[in-house]
Amino acid sequence: MGITDSSKKYIKFSVYLVALVLLNVAGLTLFFRVDLTAGKLFSISDVSRQVVSTLSEPLTINVFFTRNLPAPHNNTERYLNDLLAEYADSANRYFNYRFYDVSPDEGDLRPATRENQKLARNYGINPIQIQVVEKDEVKFQKAYMGLVIIHGDQIERIPTITATDGLEYKMTMAIRNLNNKVSALLALEDKIQVKLFLSAALKHVAPLMRLEKLSQIPDRMEQIVKELNDKSYGKIEFQYLDPTADAELEQEIDRYDILRLNWPDIDNGRIKAGAGAIGLVIEYADKSVVIPMIKMTKIPGIGTQYQLANLDKLEEIISASMESLIDINQNMGVLADFGSLPVTAPAPPDPMGPRQAAANNFRAQANRNYSLKAVKLKAGDVLDGFNCLVIPGPKEKFSDYDLFQIDQFLMQGKSLAIFINPLLEVIPKNQQFMQAGVNYGYLPLESGLERLLAHYGIEVKTSIVMDENCYKQRLPREMGGGERPIYYVPLIKNANIYHDFEFMDNIKGLVAVKASPMVLDVEKIKSNGLTARPLFSSSDRSWEMKDRINFDPRYIRLPGPEVERKNYTLAYMIEGEFPSYFAGKPVPEKTEDKKENPGLKKEEENEKVVDGGKDENLAKIEGHEKIIEKGKPGKLFVLASTEMITDSIMDKGGRTSNDIMIMNVLDFLNDQPEIARMRSKQQSLNPLYKLGAQVKTFVKTANIAGLPVLVVIFGLLVWLWRKSRKKRIQMMFMEKD
Repeated sequence: MGITDSSKKYIKFSVYLVALVLLNVAGLTLFFRVDLTAGKLFSISDVSRQVVSTLSEPLTINVFFTRNLPAPHNNTERYLNDLLAEYADSANRYFNYRFYDVSPDEGDLRPATRENQKLARNYGINPIQIQVVEKDEVKFQKAYMGLVIIHGDQIERIPTITATDGLEYKMTMAIRNLNNKVSALLALEDKIQVKLFLSAALKHVAPLMRLEKLSQIPDRMEQIVKELNDKSYGKIEFQYLDPTADAELEQEIDRYDILRLNWPDIDNGRIKAGAGAIGLVIEYADKSVVIPMIKMTKIPGIGTQYQLANLDKLEEIISASMESLIDINQNMGVLADFGSLPVTAPAPPDPMGPRQAAANNFRAQANRNYSLKAVKLKAGDVLDGFNCLVIPGPKEKFSDYDLFQIDQFLMQGKSLAIFINPLLEVIPKNQQFMQAGVNYGYLPLESGLERLLAHYGIEVKTSIVMDENCYKQRLPREMGGGERPIYYVPLIKNANIYHDFEFMDNIKGLVAVKASPMVLDVEKIKSNGLTARPLFSSSDRSWEMKDRINFDPRYIRLPGPEVERKNYTLAYMIEGEFPSYFAGKPVPEKTEDKKENPGLKKEEENEKVVDGGKDENLAKIEGHEKIIEKGKPGKLFVLASTEMITDSIMDKGGRTSNDIMIMNVLDFLNDQPEIARMRSKQQSLNPLYKLGAQVKTFVKTANIAGLPVLVVIFGLLVWLWRKSRKKRIQMMFMEKD
């Protein structure tokens, strides 16, 4: 008996249905993604995969994000969801994440939602106010947009996520820091000491200083340290020290330079004359961090005002200080004397001197990946324990002994990042109190570094690069309006950025400020066996300002045709086995500043010298220090502008092209190119390619006239096709007849 046509239909339908189900099942389990974006924006980096795949303890990411937000915040939520899924695909069994529902349901909060919002606030994730446009109305809405990362007893939070730019970098670095922190804490042999120095006598004068909460500090500190200790595997020990009751603490107060206060009889004798000290010290091994507990501000005409430290932020400050003490991140040295830009800590204000440039943003960005170590060569600090030394614009002259330390550091196969200013601003003493921004004069600065650089094959010229392609300052209406070119701030376009290095691939534009040109000695570079590559340069409409340097834009004019215009290289990266500047020379001697002690008699000075020379056997011992004449493969980065790492240029968020370039350079010098690749995946500045006038005219003509012509041609082709079809049909009927 054969199969009927009706049965065949049912069998065919069943086969199709089974095939469709199997296809959907295969799509759910056997799928793959292809990221076709140029910077692989929707795929996590190799360093991210490595971080989440090597977790040794459970790590959980709790996300608190309000649902159904308007654009662009809904795209941020979707990107965050996809990013966490990418992490989970590459992670081991210790990685987990969860989205908490913190969204109100039709304006009402359910009990579960209310509990989730309370949990978010406990983690330090508070709602922020965003702007919403609905039905042509601008409204404001509160929304949760943050996450917290929990690893063991340690917590890292990203309280505000308003954009996808740099989100993977922030999360990966937070996870890596937590992983390193747990490992570092477990490996500690001794406990971290948290010492609170607070004289009991201060409690009597605190009300007069309007510091009513001063007496609460010991109990509050003990509570904060206890909470931190629970998260730090019991590695913290708290001490409350009262210098009033223990005179031996005076030496420690002097050693830590803790704030001292003293007063005569006040309040009609009810408060007797006394003295006290207050400060917080966090110490481990031979390293310590001092946190002031009282801030003093002198206000003319009013007097001294006192302000107590924010107790709500002390836990965060202590935690950050602990991380720097136990070296969670890779160390990086920063020169902290010779008048260098204050990077490792803010410089104290000098009311008698010029305004000091700040590098707080540079420090904040570098601290995300490195532990910055202040190096003071004058104090005898040894260049050891780190692979890269940053020299940020020294203003004083180095001795040969100090240059020898820097030279031999490079000879060890390590890296130098030199930000150098070949010109020094000179301010006459009788004009110290004139307004900021006034140009007083510039003289060539000879620090000694130029001798080292010239020996390696690079010369920094004592001039400033000016460029017609520069930043344009908008003038207010009262000054005539319009734009004024700031020629000493060249805008570096993509065509003048060299992408030989992978960490420069996504850098499409930069801003240079008060940069000096550099000249490469090609023959010396070649004979030394080095490789020198430029990173960026000015445009071919640039010239040099030298001799009479003036940065007042009102008095800067375009030069005439007699002045040469060309592009100038502003940054170089040199690699290879550097030759020592001190090869074939004796080791320089360290010179000491000999200052006569007015309280020491001449006879006593002579006696000290005699006593020091009595041991004749000691004088017979000679030491021989070996000079490394040819170094191991190292790296040298030179940028002739310190201004480019100050707060006036670098952004606090670290997402400008300048920020990314500087941090990528540091990663390259520290042999962490994978971090640089991850940081520069996304760019806030991504300009279109510059087209010529003919190409622009062609595109404009094609858009205006080309499309209508194509529509007409298409209509004609359709009309001809229909006419031809009509003729064919007529011919078919004529043949039948």
